[in-house]
Amino acid sequence: MKHPKLNLTLLSALAVGAAGTQGAGAAAKTKGKTNPQKPNVVIILADDLGFGDIACNGSFETIATPNVDRLAAQGVRFANAHATAATSTPARYSILTGEYAWRQPGTGIAPGDAAMIVTPEHRTLPEMMQRAGYTTAAVGKWHLGLGDRAGEQDWNGVVTPGLRDIGFDYSYIMAATADRVPCVYIENGRVVGLDLENHPEDSIHVSYNKPFPGEPTGRKNPELLKLQASHGHDMAIVNGIGRIGYMTGGGSALWVDENIADTITERAVRFIEREAANEEPFFLYFCTNDVHVPRAPHERFVGRSGMGARGDAILQFDWSVGRILETLDSLGIADNTLVILSSDNGPVVDDGYRDRAVELLGEHRPWGRFRGGKYSIFEAGTRVPAIARWPKHIPAGRVSDAAASQVDWFASLAALVGEELAEGEAPDSRDQLAVWLGRDRKRGRAHIVENAGTLSITVDGWKYIAPSGGAAKNHEVNIELGNSREPQLYNLTEDMGERNNLAAQYPERVARLSALLEEVRTTNDRR
Repeated sequence: MKHPKLNLTLLSALAVGAAGTQGAGAAAKTKGKTNPQKPNVVIILADDLGFGDIACNGSFETIATPNVDRLAAQGVRFANAHATAATSTPARYSILTGEYAWRQPGTGIAPGDAAMIVTPEHRTLPEMMQRAGYTTAAVGKWHLGLGDRAGEQDWNGVVTPGLRDIGFDYSYIMAATADRVPCVYIENGRVVGLDLENHPEDSIHVSYNKPFPGEPTGRKNPELLKLQASHGHDMAIVNGIGRIGYMTGGGSALWVDENIADTITERAVRFIEREAANEEPFFLYFCTNDVHVPRAPHERFVGRSGMGARGDAILQFDWSVGRILETLDSLGIADNTLVILSSDNGPVVDDGYRDRAVELLGEHRPWGRFRGGKYSIFEAGTRVPAIARWPKHIPAGRVSDAAASQVDWFASLAALVGEELAEGEAPDSRDQLAVWLGRDRKRGRAHIVENAGTLSITVDGWKYIAPSGGAAKNHEVNIELGNSREPQLYNLTEDMGERNNLAAQYPERVARLSALLEEVRTTNDRR
């Protein structure tokens, strides 16, 4: 059964925040032209970009992000938006499945040869968008595994199962992240630029267990490095940079780090141009590598920030955002495109390379007013930059204090495009369309659940962190993790920096929040 097209009246109702309005059931992807009033949807997901890393979040004096600022000026900027986890893989899992990653084993930080973590058995966000008649694409960093067996991918043929099997019509991705092998792009399941017909000796092999004989490593051959490691990242050398994991072959396909932003941004632009010509609605999941390590920005940006490679990578990210916005403008489709910009988790300054990010940080505070950072259960671990723009539908230049979570993108977009979620689909995702369209700018989600080794839950500005036996600090990256064997309770309204643990003063509140967190643990969160 084909899904009924959204009429203009229904779309307008959705646009003014009629949250909960949904269409009549799921259907196969509609072929041919679809209703032109259906908005295109573009998600721009940065990597390790902190709340304070964009100028419009209060960092005007230390960083320039004019394109991100333009997006905020034309839409709604969120002051209380959260990733579900303080590291990449679990946060991205939650976005694409509408489920908290801590419910599933094997959703920690994935190696480059991990098997698929979001599998064909999952009901996924892109699959839902396909049902609604959208052409879907994933471009950029992936970091959610490929194939059905870890370490057994055929990098020299078709890597399968892959993104097409979970709802993406087109994909051009980095298998994991830039500091992990294999250091190649994969387009629709095949490594880009691999020429085994003329160079059969150049076949790709990857190992996360042992080095390949005769291949140099960062540990044994530091003289070959143009970027030295501060900790880890001393295995395979690609483009003069040490990586995590070992790799041999693929010489014709290896990426050049300085060109990553250009390459993936242009692939995203090409997809937008192609689909605009087709006059069908499209969904683009565009994940930049910036500002993740290794930071090797293009020479156009080197030295421009005054903060070294990390600051320059922020400028490069802003350039990527600008290219997407310029493309939407030039094609005349900006008014009918919902753009959501955010980051997968909080910031980290030294994450394994000697790029002088710490020494050159100056007065810039990537974490903003918050405590912690990437890997941390404190606020800076998951409170991330977030902006939504849909001209004529989202009020321009507004700031939202509503509690918002990326896990709700799934159900909220389903409401937007008129798709009813099936039982068990996106189990932790709530329809928060009114929040993401800027209609509800005060309340938002009833509670925010965060994950970083332990769990926390925040209700009405009161944050409870469950006791944990983990380390209190990650000394390699100099970030407080927030773990404690004692319960923690913070009043974020008065103590945004989480310095005053009030658990002993409010035992009844601790008990209520602990019970609510336990309820979330044992049931799904879509209520």
